[in-house]
Amino acid sequence: MQSRRESSSRFAVLVAAGILLSRIAGLIRERVFAYYFGGTSMAAGVFRAGLRIPNFLQNLFGEGVLSASFIPVYAKLLAQGDEELAGRVAGAIASILALFVSVLVVLGVSVTSWIVDIIVPGFSGEARQLTIRIVRILFPGIGILVLSAWCLGILNSHRKFFLSYVAPVLWNAAMIATMVVFGSRLTQISLSVALAWGTVIGSFLQFAVQAPFVFRYARGLRFSLDTSLAPVRTILRTTGPAVLSRGVVQISAYVDQLIASYLRNGTGAVSVLGYAQTIYLLPVSLFGMSVAAAELPQMASAVGSQDQVAASLRERVAAAVRQVAFFVVPTIVGFIMIGRLLVAALYQTGRFGKADSTYVWYVLAGATVGMLAVTRGRVYNSAFYALHDTTTPLRFATIRVALTAGLGWLFAFPLRPLIGWAITGLLHLPAPQGDDTALVFGSVVLTVSAGAAGWVEYLLLRAALEKRIGRLPIGRSYFIRLWGCALIAGLTTVLAARFAVPHIYPILGLRATLIPVFEGAAALVVFAAIYFPGTALLGFEEARKLIRRMTRK
Repeated sequence: MQSRRESSSRFAVLVAAGILLSRIAGLIRERVFAYYFGGTSMAAGVFRAGLRIPNFLQNLFGEGVLSASFIPVYAKLLAQGDEELAGRVAGAIASILALFVSVLVVLGVSVTSWIVDIIVPGFSGEARQLTIRIVRILFPGIGILVLSAWCLGILNSHRKFFLSYVAPVLWNAAMIATMVVFGSRLTQISLSVALAWGTVIGSFLQFAVQAPFVFRYARGLRFSLDTSLAPVRTILRTTGPAVLSRGVVQISAYVDQLIASYLRNGTGAVSVLGYAQTIYLLPVSLFGMSVAAAELPQMASAVGSQDQVAASLRERVAAAVRQVAFFVVPTIVGFIMIGRLLVAALYQTGRFGKADSTYVWYVLAGATVGMLAVTRGRVYNSAFYALHDTTTPLRFATIRVALTAGLGWLFAFPLRPLIGWAITGLLHLPAPQGDDTALVFGSVVLTVSAGAAGWVEYLLLRAALEKRIGRLPIGRSYFIRLWGCALIAGLTTVLAARFAVPHIYPILGLRATLIPVFEGAAALVVFAAIYFPGTALLGFEEARKLIRRMTRK
C-alpha cells in the first residue's frame, strides 16, 4: 500500500507541475491583461463576464463531469485488463459529447442575449451589447474545450497526467499573443473582441496537442453512439447528478458575479473579483485539484471486499487531506499577510495602479475564508465519485449555493457598512474612496460569504463520507503545528518587507516599475525559506519529501 501511495504522490506532483505551468502562463496572461485593460475598466469587466459564461458550460459538461462519471468507469475497465471494452466505451462517450455539445453551442449562440441578461443582469447599454458580442464569439470554443476535457479523462486514466494539465499553456499563449500584437493598435473595446477570437484559437490548440497522445494510449478506441454497453449506461446514469452537482458549484461562482453586477460600478466589481479569483484559484487548482485528480483513478481502481475498499479509501483520503493542507495553510496565511505585495507584483503595471492592487488584495483575503474547505472538499468528492456516488455531492453543493446567494446578498447590501467598519476600523486598513467603497467592500463580502458556505458543504461531505467508509482521523496536532509554522513564516516576512527589503532598492538601482515585482518575489522567498525548513525540522514528511526532490541531483 505504501508503494501505491508513493506512486499516487508522484502522480500528484505531475498534475501539480502541469497545473503550475499553466497557471504561471495564466498569471502572465493576467498581467498583460491588466496592462492593457486596467483594474476596473468597462472592457475588463465585460470580457471577464463574457468569458465565464461559456466557461460555465465547458466546466459543466467537461472536466468536472468526466471526472465524476467517466474516469471511475474507464479506469476500472483498464484495471481489469479489458482494453477493448474500455476503448469502445471511451469512443461512445466522445461521440455522445460531440453531438450534444454541438447542439448546445448552436442554441447558445441563438439565445446569447437571454443568457447575458440572466448571468449579469446589472449590465446595460454598451456593456450589455459588448458582452453579447463576446459571448457569441466564445461559444464555439466550448465544444473544443469539452473534447479537450475528454482527452484529459483518457490520459489521466492511463496515468499520463502532465500533458493534459499543461495543455492550457497554449490557450493562455494564444490570448497573450493576441493582446501583445493588437494591444497598442486597438481601443479597449475592439481589443476585447479580438481577444475573444484569440481565446477560440487557444481552445483549438489545447485540444490539438492532446489528441495524438489519446490515440497512442487508448489503442482500442472506437467511435460510435452505442448506448447499449453497460459501462456507457453507468456513465450516463451518473452523469445527470454530476452535471447538476457541477452546475450548482459553477452557479455558486456566478452568484458572486451576479450580485457584483448590481453594485455601483458593477463592471469594475466584476473585474476586481476576476483578478482576485485568478490568484485564489492557483492554490485551489495546484494543491486541491492536483491531489484529487491523481487520487481519483487510484481510488476507483481499488478492489477487494467492501471493508478492504473502505480501508483503502480511508488511508488515501487521510493522506491526501494532509498533503493538501500542508500547502494550502501557508497559502492562506500568505494571502492575508503579504497578499498586497503579491497582487502588486502580478498586476501593478500600465493602467493597473496601486489602489487597484489594494482593492484586489482585500477581495483575495476574503476568499481565503473557504480555501481550506474547498480544497479538502475536492478530495472527498473524488472519494464519492470512486464509489460511483454523484448524488451526495450534488445535495451538499446545492446547500452551498443557497447559502452563498443568501449570505452574499445580505452582506453585500444591507450589512455592507458593518464590513466596511470591520476592515477600516478594527483592522485599520486604508478605506477606498467614493464609488470604490461599494465596489471593494461589496466584493469582499461576496468572497467571505462564499467561503462560509464552502465550510458548510465540507462538513456535510465529511460526515457523509465517514458513514460510508468509517471515521477519518482529524489530526489536530498536525494542523496546530502547521498553522504555527505558517504564522511564524508570515510574521517574519512582514517584518522583512517592512524593515529590510526597502534598503535593498538603492543597492540594486531598481526602477519604480520593478519595485512591486521585487517586493513580491522577495516576500515569497523569505516566506518559503522560513516555512519549508521549519516544517521539515518539526518532522513533516511532506516537507522532507519536497526538499529531497528539490535537492536531488
